[in-house]
Amino acid sequence: QVQLVESGGGSVQAGGSLRLSCAASRYTYRRYCMAWFRQAPGKEREGVAAINTIGGSTYYADSVKGRFTISQDNAKNTLYLQMNSLQPEDTAMYYCAAGSTCLGSLLSFSTYNYWGQGTQVTVSS
Repeated sequence: QVQLVESGGGSVQAGGSLRLSCAASRYTYRRYCMAWFRQAPGKEREGVAAINTIGGSTYYADSVKGRFTISQDNAKNTLYLQMNSLQPEDTAMYYCAAGSTCLGSLLSFSTYNYWGQGTQVTVSS
């Protein structure tokens, strides 16, 4: 069983930055794809950024390209999301996800079978 614990959320003004962290138990570098999703009130959960841990390929939603960077530290069993130039529309609960099969779109909810409890990001104008 993989357990994921997010941290690093908070409140910032527009244009600011935050770095989210996801600490994973039993994190196996070459067996999982990892991603960050977000969900704003009244909206569906959407994939923000993903990484294929086998090849290291990264994927981003169009809305965050050039602003967000996903990365991982295998020694620390931790996934990161560096968020720069934050905007009010980035306000949401952010979730870390891990998928053991990595089939299909890595920004698709259905690809992942392990989820963290989320960390809130609030961006004020």
